[in-house]
Amino acid sequence: MDNIDGIDLKILTCLQKDGGLSQRDLAERVGLSQNACWRRLQKLMGEGVIKGTHARIDLSALGFKLTVFVMVRTRHHSKEWADSFRKHVEHLPEVTDFYRIGGDWDYLIKVVTRDMGGYDGFYQKLITNFDLATVTGFFSMEAIIENRAADLSRLR
Repeated sequence: MDNIDGIDLKILTCLQKDGGLSQRDLAERVGLSQNACWRRLQKLMGEGVIKGTHARIDLSALGFKLTVFVMVRTRHHSKEWADSFRKHVEHLPEVTDFYRIGGDWDYLIKVVTRDMGGYDGFYQKLITNFDLATVTGFFSMEAIIENRAADLSRLR
């Protein structure tokens, strides 16, 4: 983190706002030549700071109208069980985010699906062949803040 300077933070801030910027536009916005900007981008990618660029898609516009935050508590905490569960959940197409968490719950899974029937199908796949102590879903009524860009000025 010591090798990230103010120019790098400008690059990252610009890309968070618009990952589709051309290299020329990005270089102009941060005050660098295209070559210097390209070298910094390569460095940030090589260090794993930039993990890729993605288009933000409004899934509700495509008919995926139900978002559920699924909380899972398990009786099992071995590495083998956790690895198996991780692989299982990674292959469920309804999952958009998946976290191992601390506190009263062990996992948080964000699921996006068309409707309650789609969620039920996901739930049935989730519990198949896994002994889960508790599974509960919290149904989103409205996304108030979603995919907010991080305020990188806090790093200075």
